[in-house]
Amino acid sequence: MNEALWYLGRGTGVVALLLLTVVVVLGVASRAGRPAFGLPRFAVALVHRNAALLAGVLLVVHAVSLLLDPYAQLRLVDLVVPFAGADRPFWLGLGALAFDLSAAVLVTGLLRDRIGPRAFRAVHWVAYAAWPLAFLHALGQGSDAGTGWLRTVAAACAAAVVAGVAWRCVPSFDRPAGRRTRRPPRRYARRHVTAGGGR
Repeated sequence: MNEALWYLGRGTGVVALLLLTVVVVLGVASRAGRPAFGLPRFAVALVHRNAALLAGVLLVVHAVSLLLDPYAQLRLVDLVVPFAGADRPFWLGLGALAFDLSAAVLVTGLLRDRIGPRAFRAVHWVAYAAWPLAFLHALGQGSDAGTGWLRTVAAACAAAVVAGVAWRCVPSFDRPAGRRTRRPPRRYARRHVTAGGGR
């Protein structure tokens, strides 16, 4: 039973990192002014939301399984209060911070209609910090931290997020496809105004 809890905790942690990566990339894609990944914007936003919910569920399973595992020797306070743990407090604290931010996003997402869009957006933007915190937690905490397979997974996650951020920084990111971005020459604009003003 203890071994099953240990594997469950490790597995759900890695899959949660993968899902958080998907959430970040789709969060960027849902703001684009054009369809992404061959899907319309509403579909990208829907997958983004569902991936976030699934990531939240896996984070809870990750935390509870390690809390129940006697080998991990974690307390409830270690999971929700950053840097309060006895073993590797820094790396564990990063995971606790990521957990808290993810929980805040899930709760505000469920209460979006009640708290209003401004409060939701504020929490949502802060929550983007959950990804790097979870990423560093995965690399620094646990028995798989130094393994080649986890580093490969982490590298793939980092590459996806960097690509998403680079895409977000492209000037044409939030313009719908096909929209003209060039302004008419000044001479043409002056003539047009003069002609219109002489009527």
